[in-house]
Amino acid sequence: MPEFTRDETLDDVMSEMAKEAGAGEGASTGFEVPVGEHIRAYRESRGMTVQQFAEATGFSAALLTQIENRMVSPSLGTLVKIANAFDTTVSSFIGGKEEREFFIVRKEDRTTVSRVGLKDVEKSPYTYESLGAGKAGRKMEPFLVRLQPLSEPPTARSAHDGEEFLYVLSGRVAVCLGALSDVLEEGDSIYYNSTIPHHVHSAEQGEAVILAVIHAGK
Repeated sequence: MPEFTRDETLDDVMSEMAKEAGAGEGASTGFEVPVGEHIRAYRESRGMTVQQFAEATGFSAALLTQIENRMVSPSLGTLVKIANAFDTTVSSFIGGKEEREFFIVRKEDRTTVSRVGLKDVEKSPYTYESLGAGKAGRKMEPFLVRLQPLSEPPTARSAHDGEEFLYVLSGRVAVCLGALSDVLEEGDSIYYNSTIPHHVHSAEQGEAVILAVIHAGK
């Protein structure tokens, strides 16, 4: 799914979310997850140094340090890659809820993955809210994603194991998928293998909102 970070697209539509911060206008007022701190706690629980973690995930130690210190907000693709490297799930880094066989998420309780600090909120390429945290043993990761227009064309795309399904709830969404470049209108959807380099963003000057469902391939 989306990304464009210093690394990638989904993989970086959050990573490059590099200066991203807090939730954008109109985002949920629910609990905000300091995902970088959760990643650090996970790494430390395994007794690993940042360098060892970098070697295992394929990301640079510098980028992981920035993520842990909330200088850069990880994209969904980045979280998927880290989770796959340790045969765990994205929820390992989002968490915050007791997991059960079923879980209802009220709109006021949606979990927003934190951006970076709380400055420059308006500069975030996108924010995402977990709709599945709480369901034990889940194979899919559903998110409500709010995409902002880019100030310049994306320079990187994301690719990782698994599949992704995107459904446009509002606005218009530009999709770059392999050799394909297209625009999805409200009510349109796309389903693709995440191994294909990809990137999505708002195709207009305003915000676009999508439902994104990710299967990490595990």
